[in-house]
This record gives sequence, C-alpha cells and structure tokens, in this order.
Amino acid sequence: MSQQATVASNTRPYSDLPPICAQFFEAKARSGKTFADIGKAIGRDEVWVASAFYAQAKLEKSDIEALSKELGINSVAIQAELGEHWWPDRGLGPAPPSDPVLYRLYEGVMVYGRPIKAIIHEKFGDGIMSMIDCKVTVDRKPDPKGDRVQLLFDGKFLPYSKW
Repeated sequence: MSQQATVASNTRPYSDLPPICAQFFEAKARSGKTFADIGKAIGRDEVWVASAFYAQAKLEKSDIEALSKELGINSVAIQAELGEHWWPDRGLGPAPPSDPVLYRLYEGVMVYGRPIKAIIHEKFGDGIMSMIDCKVTVDRKPDPKGDRVQLLFDGKFLPYSKW
C-alpha cells in the first residue's frame, strides 16, 4: 500500500463522520487509488470526491451508485447513511485546527486574509467570493528548491445587494 493511501485512510481524527466514511477510506486504501483516480472513474473532480469521503458533499443517487461500483461498497449502505434525507455538516472543525496541513491553511488566511480581501474589493467592488460556486484545484509544481503545492480557488464573485 502506498504512503499516500495509508495517510488518507487514517480517519481516527474524524470520528464525527458517518461510519460509512471509514468504509470509503478503507476501500480506497485497499485499491491504492487516488481521489483523482476515483473521480475520473465516477465523473467527478478529485476535490469533490475527497469532500464526499469527509461527508462534506451531498451525494446524488448517481454518485451513490458510481461510488458503490468503484469502491465495492453496497449502495444500500451508502444510501442509508448519506442518502436523500442526509445533509452535509460542512466546516473545518475546532479552530485553530491541530492537523499541521489544516493549520497552515488556517494560518495562510490569518496572515494573508486581509490583503486578499482588500485586493478582491479593489478588483471587484463590495462583495465576497462564493465558496458554494467555487472550483478548487490542488497541483504539484516542480521547483529546484523543493516541489510546491499550488492551490487555486476559482470562486464566483457575489456583490453585496443594496436594498
């Protein structure tokens, strides 16, 4: 099993997730597939797939069937826990987070949040960037000093209404 699969299968810090999520991670680890591999197989983006694994995305019936087939998990079990009458509880969890990767993202917003906000207002006006209508990509960028993580948040601008 790859180190990537081992790390991604560790759900102990996320004991608040529906139990079916542990089965997702276990099936992913057994298969050795990445979130991108699973996403390609089911017609979804890798970040959306990871969100589904962490119960942060709402699965449609077609998603449940595709995940069932791809992961070898009974669709009835998925439907029972994450079906039409279940809704995601989105969020980071306790703040500040204790996981080093999550903490660094949190730190990034603490350090650069106000400058980013100021630049958004300069370029777009008074409003926000939607996280509902947002595409997130994570890429690896080679660099002679060590590979870099490149995060892209491609969110729709929503101006504040004046009523």
